[in-house]
Amino acid sequence: MSDVETKLQPEVALVGATAPDFTLKDGDGNEWRLRERRGRTVVLLFYPGDETPVCTRQMCSVRDNWEEYQKTGAEVVGVSTDSVESHRKFAENHSLPLRLLSDPDRRVAEMYNAKSWLPGRAARAVVVIDADGVVRHNKAQALSLFRPKDDEVLAAIREAQRKAASGD
Repeated sequence: MSDVETKLQPEVALVGATAPDFTLKDGDGNEWRLRERRGRTVVLLFYPGDETPVCTRQMCSVRDNWEEYQKTGAEVVGVSTDSVESHRKFAENHSLPLRLLSDPDRRVAEMYNAKSWLPGRAARAVVVIDADGVVRHNKAQALSLFRPKDDEVLAAIREAQRKAASGD
């Protein structure tokens, strides 16, 4: 691959690599910047769409287990290609405590390998970034019909924190 081709390729976040920075708007229209979260663990929960059956169950399950997520000290955010307005309504409709970030052009989903076979959508994926900005966990679901289990996400957060603390 030539230098020009390499520069045209999007940066992809592999486990062990520094997480590519990005800025997205949340459901209130505020900018959320990954680089501003250095010093704490960040969890990106990519999902295909607001108000869809599996995604709604996934986000409501996060809501129902929010106390356990908070105990980890991680900042947990949802990411999909839906609009800021869609996220605002979805969060209000289901009393979701986490911020939902709008990635309308799938740029961030592609950077984190959350590419869906559904046109214009992100795949369901869990990405855990440690306090130093290193990707410690990146798992996409091949089929969006299956949502990640909260205990698995919580275990991935704790494992990322353990690895970061021990220098692994």
